[in-house]
Amino acid sequence: MILEIAANSVASALAAQEGGAGRVELCTALELGGLTPSRAQIALAREHLHIPLYVLIRPRAGDFLYSELECETMRRDIEVCVALGCDGVVIGALDADGGVDVARCRTLIAAAKGMGITFHRAFDLSREPAQALEDIVALGCERILTSGTQASAPDGAALIRQLVVQAAGRLVVMPGAGVTAQNIAALAAATGAHEFHASAKHQLPSGMHHRRPLLSDMEGGELGSDVEQVRALVVALQAQVHENP
Repeated sequence: MILEIAANSVASALAAQEGGAGRVELCTALELGGLTPSRAQIALAREHLHIPLYVLIRPRAGDFLYSELECETMRRDIEVCVALGCDGVVIGALDADGGVDVARCRTLIAAAKGMGITFHRAFDLSREPAQALEDIVALGCERILTSGTQASAPDGAALIRQLVVQAAGRLVVMPGAGVTAQNIAALAAATGAHEFHASAKHQLPSGMHHRRPLLSDMEGGELGSDVEQVRALVVALQAQVHENP
C-alpha cells in the first residue's frame, strides 16, 4: 500500500514525508485542482525529499483541451523536471470529444525521457473511461489518478474497482479526491486498489497581526498538508494491510 500526498508547497511536501507518505505529487493551487509549481519549488523539494517526487504538469485551471502553446509550456516544464532529477511527472490531455489526446500525451511522455508518468484526473472527464484506460496503457503510463468519474473516490468506488480489474496489473489505478483517514480503509476494501492519493490539507492560521478587513480575501493563512493527517492516513492503510494480508 502506498500513500501519495498532493503537496501544494515545499512545506507541505516535507509534512508529507514526515507523516510517512510514500510519494509526493508537488503542485500549487489545490483550490483550482492543482497547477504546475515553479522551478524553485521543484528544486527545493528535490533537495529536501528522500521519497519519490512527482510534479503536476498543468499550465492552467479549467478543462484539459490544450493549445499548441500550452502543450509547449507543459513540454518545457517536463524538461525542467528531468533536469532537476524528479522521479516522475503527472500529465493528462483530452481531445474535444472527450478522448485521450494520444498525440499530445506522446509528446509530453517523450520529453520525460523515461521518468515515471501518472495520468491525472483528466481521466475522470473522459467520455469512455474503459477506452481511456486502454489508451493510457498503450501510452506507457504507470498509473491513473481517478475518482471514478465522481466528485470523490468513495462515491466512485464501484467504477474504480472495475478499472482495477480491467487494468489487470498493466498499470496502477490510484483512487484520489475526498480520501481521508476515516474512509481510506473502506476504500481499499471496496476497490482493491493499492495506491491512494490525498492532500491531507488544513487551513493554516495567518501570522499577521495587522489586518485590513476590506481586503480579507488576501489575509487568510494558506492551505497546507498536515503531518498528523498524513500520519493518520498511513496508520489506517497499515491497519488495512494487517487485516487483509
